[in-house]
Amino acid sequence: MKKILVLSGIALAVFLFAPPAARAQDAAAPQETFKAIVIRILEERQVTAPDEKGREQTLTRQKLRLRGLNGAYRGKEFAVNLLDDQNTLNKAVYKVWDQVLVMYSADEQGGGEFFITDFVRTKVLFWLFVFFAAAVLLVGRIKGLRSLISLALTFLVLIKFIIPRILDGADPVMITVIGSIAILFIIIYLTEGVNMKSHITSVSILLSLVFTVYFSWLLIHLASLSGLSNEEAGFIVNLGAKTLNLQGVLLAGIIIGTLGALDDVIIAQVATVEELHLANPGQSRGEILKKALNVGVSHISAMSNTLFLAYAGASLPLLILFVSGQSAFASWDIAMNNEMLATEIIRALAGTIGIVLSVPLATIISVWWFKRNN
Repeated sequence: MKKILVLSGIALAVFLFAPPAARAQDAAAPQETFKAIVIRILEERQVTAPDEKGREQTLTRQKLRLRGLNGAYRGKEFAVNLLDDQNTLNKAVYKVWDQVLVMYSADEQGGGEFFITDFVRTKVLFWLFVFFAAAVLLVGRIKGLRSLISLALTFLVLIKFIIPRILDGADPVMITVIGSIAILFIIIYLTEGVNMKSHITSVSILLSLVFTVYFSWLLIHLASLSGLSNEEAGFIVNLGAKTLNLQGVLLAGIIIGTLGALDDVIIAQVATVEELHLANPGQSRGEILKKALNVGVSHISAMSNTLFLAYAGASLPLLILFVSGQSAFASWDIAMNNEMLATEIIRALAGTIGIVLSVPLATIISVWWFKRNN
């Protein structure tokens, strides 16, 4: 346990005090966003407005009295008039005690106007995290506590090390690989302890990660993906000290997304081999390998379906648009050649192939080691 705490402390110190990337500040920004609460509904009416296809729809429009909850407007009351809002996509109806995000936009004449931009969701997210932590601790106990600590340290690696250095102009792939190795050691040694099983798992994940990085890089270049498949990529291209390598950022995302699944699959596979060996040390390497691979194949099938459903769920609006026949794609062939769809397909399949190949690799290494050191 002491070794684990030492490793945690070293990792925390290294990444907590990593110098953050420089950020440009706009001191003269004419806009301010703050939290507010609805204290009164001054007026409410039903209006009809055309939707995107010109069809009439009924919307509720309101005039609200709000009180600021933070910032310069804390405790101050003001009105927000949504009666003439022409944005037909905004169908939100607010109630008294709803907490919302408000943006104040100043004009050149010294005046300004308040706009409601969204609901405040931090309270819901906070209690969701509390419930998540409680569930992990209740079921996992000491291992659950270790997993929560490793989760926090992983977040620090991402925020304090990987992202700032990418913004500083460093190579996204190299920085992400270094950060992933740090995350790997944090997750494995903190949750599983410092033992031979952890060593075998680390070696297996590193080898699998090397293959996944190379295979993903090859696919990105063969498919001529630019990394500009979504709107967010266009916003970040000039954020850092240098123009960001969006292909590298895309590959970095694949690496980070695959790392968690590799960790899950390989730890389970190494543990399976260890238990099979301990149950009957007299078994040959071939017998243990065959039994462990049977377990691994079941795990691969479940993991492949999980990854597919996760990506399908994330892309569900796009799939609905395509199946409806209202998209710009005339056929599946044309859709598959669209960079946005091709990027998601390569992201899913490249990671899945890396996970599939990691199972026999981890199994062979584990069987060789446990039989060698009977």
